[in-house]
Amino acid sequence: MDITVLWYLLAGLLVLAGLAGVVLPALPGLPLVFTGMVLAAWVDGFDRVGGWTIAVLGFLTLLSVAADILAGAVGARRHGAGRMAVAGAALGTIVGIFFGLPGLLLGPFVGAVLGELWHTRDLPQAARVGVATWIGLLLGAALKVALAFAMLGLFVLAWLF
Repeated sequence: MDITVLWYLLAGLLVLAGLAGVVLPALPGLPLVFTGMVLAAWVDGFDRVGGWTIAVLGFLTLLSVAADILAGAVGARRHGAGRMAVAGAALGTIVGIFFGLPGLLLGPFVGAVLGELWHTRDLPQAARVGVATWIGLLLGAALKVALAFAMLGLFVLAWLF
């Protein structure tokens, strides 16, 4: 088997793992997709997918990372969350990683609620902040899925044309 085929297989596996990571929070989704695309472009000598396309794909990847970081915080802030709620959501996300998918879904919510409770001692407000954080994370995930399809489309268009 030609070594080029192995490189393309590795690139394809990275893209597939990245696509799984878009919906499975334990994997760095779009950074893996980007790495696979850059590898495929490199194997081709950047003939089909050039520097400008790679730059745009890199920008979309950075946008996805920013969406990951900001999604919960923006959702919480829009509903009047304090700094403790935002910090709690971040801490809840980190702790949630160790509890698999349920922890990743519930961790930011619980962290935001506990942070807001600590700050305001107002349970209804803390619940609103927790729900807003969770909705922000869902919207961030939807944005990542949209960015993944945009990246795939751009790469395919560059490859074919």
